Parts: sequence; C-alpha cells; structure tokens
Amino acid sequence: MLVTLIPLFDEEMSVRAYSLFTQKKNTLLNPSLQGTRQHDGAVDIPGLEVLESMGIETIPSDKEIFVEINNISLFTDIENQAPAPHERLVLLMDHTVLPEKIYVDRLRELKSKGFKLAIRKLTVQNFEPYREVLLLVDYVLLDYKKIDISKAKIYFSNIYPNVSLCAGNVPNQDIYEALKKEGGYKLYEGDFYHIPVTQGVNEVAPLKVNYIELLNMVNDVDFDLTKAADIIGRDTALVISLLKMVNRMSVNSEITSIRHAAAMLGQRELKKWINTAVANKLYADKPNEVTRLSLLRAKFAENLAPAFEMSMNTSELFLMGLFSVLDLILNQTMEEALKMVKVSKEISDALVEHKGVLAPVLEFVTQYERANWQEVFRLMIINNMEMDQVFDAYIQSLQWYRAMFSE
Repeated sequence: MLVTLIPLFDEEMSVRAYSLFTQKKNTLLNPSLQGTRQHDGAVDIPGLEVLESMGIETIPSDKEIFVEINNISLFTDIENQAPAPHERLVLLMDHTVLPEKIYVDRLRELKSKGFKLAIRKLTVQNFEPYREVLLLVDYVLLDYKKIDISKAKIYFSNIYPNVSLCAGNVPNQDIYEALKKEGGYKLYEGDFYHIPVTQGVNEVAPLKVNYIELLNMVNDVDFDLTKAADIIGRDTALVISLLKMVNRMSVNSEITSIRHAAAMLGQRELKKWINTAVANKLYADKPNEVTRLSLLRAKFAENLAPAFEMSMNTSELFLMGLFSVLDLILNQTMEEALKMVKVSKEISDALVEHKGVLAPVLEFVTQYERANWQEVFRLMIINNMEMDQVFDAYIQSLQWYRAMFSE
C-alpha cells in the first residue's frame, strides 16, 4: 500500500486538515483496475488501516483527517475501524456514492455517530441530483481546474449555506490570493503553497543570512566546531535547542559553554542537528507546512536510499530534500537561492537542472507527495522498487518528524 498526506489550508496559510490518500495496488501492473475502485478494498478502508499503523498521534490533534471512502467501503464497519475520535474524521466520498436511498440512509447513520462527511469530483450536472447527499455533507471540494468554482460557490451559498467549501487544485499563490479576496471558501488545497514568489524580492533578511552562514560552514568537508558554536551563540533559540539535544545525550555532564556543547556532540552529530534545526529556524516566517514539507522530503529521500541503491548517498539525499524548498524560503529562483548555500554539484544538478544521480529520488518524492500514483508506479517499475519499501520509508519519515517536535 502507498499513502500520502496532503494539507488543506485556511486563509491564514495555516493547515487545518490533511487528506489521507492511499493506493493499494499498482494499476500499471494490474491494468484491469484502472478506472475502477476495486483496488481500494471491499472489506476495509485503507486510510483507516494506515492511521492505525502510523498512529493517530502522528497528526496534530487539532487537525481533521479526510479519509477516502467509496460506494463499497461506505458499508464496512467504519465505526469500529476508526482509530481516531469520530469528530476528527471526515469521510471523503466521490461520485461512486450515488444519491440513492441505501447510500443516503448509511450516510445519515454515520453522521449520527459523529463522523463528518465530504464529497469531491462532483460535476456541475450532478449538483441537483445529489441534493439528498449534499444536505448531509459538511464539506464540498471544488476542483479549480475542472469547474468554475466561483459560480459553484454562489450556488452552494444559496442552496446549501451550511456546507463549507474547499477550493481544490489551486495552482499558484496569485490564484490563492484572488480566491481569498473573493471569499466564501473555508479550506484551500493545491500546489500554491510550494511555488515561490520571486518577483519584487531583492534581499534576504539579516537573520536568514546568519542561518545560511551556519549551514554553509557545517556543510564544508572539515568545519571548525568552535566557529560553528560562535554562530549558534548569536541565536538564543538555537542555543536552547542545542543544550536540550546535548542534555538528552549526556545526562550526567555539566555543559560549561556553547563551544563545550558543540564539542560534546562532535562534527557528525552537530552537522546533522544544524541541518535540521537551522532549517526549521530559516523557515520560521513561512507556513508551518513548508517546514514540514522540507523535513519530510529530506527524511523520505534518505529512507529511500536502499530502494534506489544509493545507500552511500544518504547524507546528500537528506540535504537535497531539505533544500528542495530553498527557493520558497528565500523567495528566489532555485538557481539564485543555491548561490547562497554550499551544496555538492550532485545536489545542485538535481534541484536546478533535475538531472544527475540524485534527481530520480527527488522526482519520486515530489510525485509521491502529490499522490500522482500512476507516475509513482511507473517510477517504481523502472527502479524495481517494492511497495512495502516505499510505504515503510514514508511512514518512518512521519514518525521521525513527529519525534523531532514531540517535546
């Protein structure tokens, strides 16, 4: 099984929910499944299985979770399968759930048990026929690229004023800002949050320059621990984070200075800590999801190293993922952004030119996070990858991210 989490934002660019998309079988190896829902399972709901496997605590407790259901899984024992409080789960159906009595009665029953309901992939022609279903749903996801969502918003506002609308497939920041100004949408989903704004931006904030200086220093072949410690000392938050890290590793040791703390970690551990902790600070003025995206890409790419037969390149794969959003952070093109940060030619080639030995991993990670399953399966076949390898690599990335921010 494959799984990915796709964020849904509010007007403040804060994540309010995640859609959990799964795929059980490789439809390129099973072409008879293409265009059907057979691969989603008839007796269980893959999304709930995944939640059980990775642990509901992996997702922040204030976030709703959209889980796919269809005309078959709708009738499974959802109530007892759910590994999370019912009020956190939004059952996301599509057009395979028909506006017929048997479906409407089941939806009404689930609603009475505390579940929320959502629907997507509904065409304009089906708005009226789906009236009995739409009277029950909490969310309607409108695809910006497939329908005129502004007209659809007027329709739903008049006919179903209690339904919350989600503008889906929003391609860029300009459209996101226009939709916000227009108003009427509760949630937004799409690529807009990881496409950089590069116009009208000429300089980088001084604090970010400080962080970049530190990143450049520790990514040299043989960096000076004391100089790194001195730069860390300029930022109170980094000092506190460093001391917490060292105290966890050396319970009985008394730390006498920042240089002492750095020396106790050593070059390798200090470099690893800085590349994650500093990245988190570097992204502080961006939506939290950008930080999450960067760190998950880094760890997912690192975890995929064995699957791509790149076990000797784990450090580079981690840095490639970490810096894959540097254009977002610095509001510059990736080529310009990488002029400020020292990375290997292999990382630069992957991020700027999308070529070289590391590029296939980056391509796989970015396709995966968007749930572009057909392309993911194509890349898996080309690289002779097993589904379990990919699933484990992704779930371990989520668990690692949670552990990082659990304190």
